[in-house]
Amino acid sequence: MVREAGLSTDVIVVGAGAAGLSLAYRLCTPPPGRPIPDVTLVDAPAGPLRPPERTWCFWEAAAGDFDGALTASWDSLRVRGRDGAASVGRPAPFRYKMLRSGAFEALLTGRLDGRPGAPRRVTARIDGIKDVAYGAHGAEAGAEVTGVAADGSPLTLRSRWVFDSRPPRALPPARTTLLQHFRGWFVRTERPVFDPRVADLMDFRTPQPAHGLSFGYVLPMTAHEALVEYTEFSRTVLDDTGYDRALGHYTEQVLGLGAFQVTATEQGVIPMTDGRFPRRAGRSVFRIGTAGGATRPSTGYTFAAVQRQARAVAAAYHAGRVPEPPPAYTARARAMDAVLLRGLDSGRVGGAAFFEGLFRRVPMERLLRFLDGDTRPYEDFAIGLRTPVGPMLRTVAELPWLPRRQTRDR
Repeated sequence: MVREAGLSTDVIVVGAGAAGLSLAYRLCTPPPGRPIPDVTLVDAPAGPLRPPERTWCFWEAAAGDFDGALTASWDSLRVRGRDGAASVGRPAPFRYKMLRSGAFEALLTGRLDGRPGAPRRVTARIDGIKDVAYGAHGAEAGAEVTGVAADGSPLTLRSRWVFDSRPPRALPPARTTLLQHFRGWFVRTERPVFDPRVADLMDFRTPQPAHGLSFGYVLPMTAHEALVEYTEFSRTVLDDTGYDRALGHYTEQVLGLGAFQVTATEQGVIPMTDGRFPRRAGRSVFRIGTAGGATRPSTGYTFAAVQRQARAVAAAYHAGRVPEPPPAYTARARAMDAVLLRGLDSGRVGGAAFFEGLFRRVPMERLLRFLDGDTRPYEDFAIGLRTPVGPMLRTVAELPWLPRRQTRDR
């Protein structure tokens, strides 16, 4: 492949998490007859800049590209109310899938390694990304990435396009910002206490905080093994003692697991905000993943939107178009999210009661499509009628008058 002078690669992808690795994979597996671009994938060195092992969950209507790396999947989903009443649905044709980040990386790396055009892997701390000009008389647009390589030497890379998947340093100005924060234990019990056929999406038999809501989340792999999480939607996170106390209460008093061993833990914070995440940071620089708006504001789900964006970006690149990431969700979906977030934050909509009612009254398959932003307007209207209509309408009327403010540091 002939490259313009001054460019060291065609595409640079910064960050090798779900968004970055997915995009590199799609770019390096073009349609038949299309050339493979020269892709450089820059990952952070081991340490605080590289996130720990993570769990991603999503749903698909058929066999998927990553089924070979799944930890587990379920065709039945359950939501438990505060009184313990269960709403169980089989959201056919969807299956709910659980994927660990290590298995995902191993799967895609195994597919790419050894084939022509595999991305070049670089480990570095990136300090700057900016537009640059190249070619005769600086007539062509490109971008430059600078940082420090793993061996401590300065690093400079140039390319036609750069995709930055690093978490945003600050959240954009918003009318409402909540945090979805959680801690999970991977547990192994002495007794067979889990049903590996059913995943618990929300279990509201947890003490509800004064502001926001909380719930348990149980993903069983076998009768003896599961990921058990305590999750809150609120303005601030808990300390270690708070999470462990909540998980101890949930596993012992609510689930009654008996004797068990914690084999691993995970913890995270997901922004739930109606702020607008810009997907373009320059003529040749784009943001992807959470930084590019792939996290659904009302739920925190991200993985499926990351895959949609990666496929769309790669298709545009291979077709010779500007590979700008498309919006992860429709304007209608984002507007509904803004209403829900404001309703929860103001206390106008009771969080646990809201979600309990929604799962009781809406078919599970339709609700999953709604949560993925894939429902039609008439379906959205029908779902809206199954929410507290008065409080929601008051929130709709209020939103246009609320200013967008910069969120304080998390």
